[in-house]
Amino acid sequence: MGAGRQEDEAFAAWLAPHLGALRRTARAFAEPADQHDLMQELMLAVWRARPRFRGDSADTTFVYRVAHNTALTWKRGETRRRRRREAIAAEMALRLEAVDTPEACLLDRLYDAIRCLPPLDRSLVLLSLDGQPYAEIARLHGLSETNVGARLSRVRRRLSDLVEERADGV
Repeated sequence: MGAGRQEDEAFAAWLAPHLGALRRTARAFAEPADQHDLMQELMLAVWRARPRFRGDSADTTFVYRVAHNTALTWKRGETRRRRRREAIAAEMALRLEAVDTPEACLLDRLYDAIRCLPPLDRSLVLLSLDGQPYAEIARLHGLSETNVGARLSRVRRRLSDLVEERADGV
């Protein structure tokens, strides 16, 4: 086995426990039509950044930092993708209606609401949903734990309102 293949397999094994977090990040930051593209960007960013991982923090922290920074950067470029997204939005809506269950519909409304949040709030919610402690979230974003808690309280109320609005509109 060549050295390159061994490195690829080592990276894949290292990344495997973090794929769920990357998928959730992609789902929170991208519309359904763009989630696969963002997921690829996230994995590539982690692959490129891994040589800089010194072990000063948990590998989970490192992956979250790279993924969330990449997602924030990616989100800024979303304007260029808006036309494409709008062109396929009707088709995606038809597909979702065909396979909707009450649970899937609620989850879709939740992620739709998450995508309406400002990028920092979106990141805070996603990290919270992933079970990250306030201290870790604060460290990732350069905030105090108190600020994280206060922001998350406000964001949760906002999400609840947004999900209810979407339920009323269905």
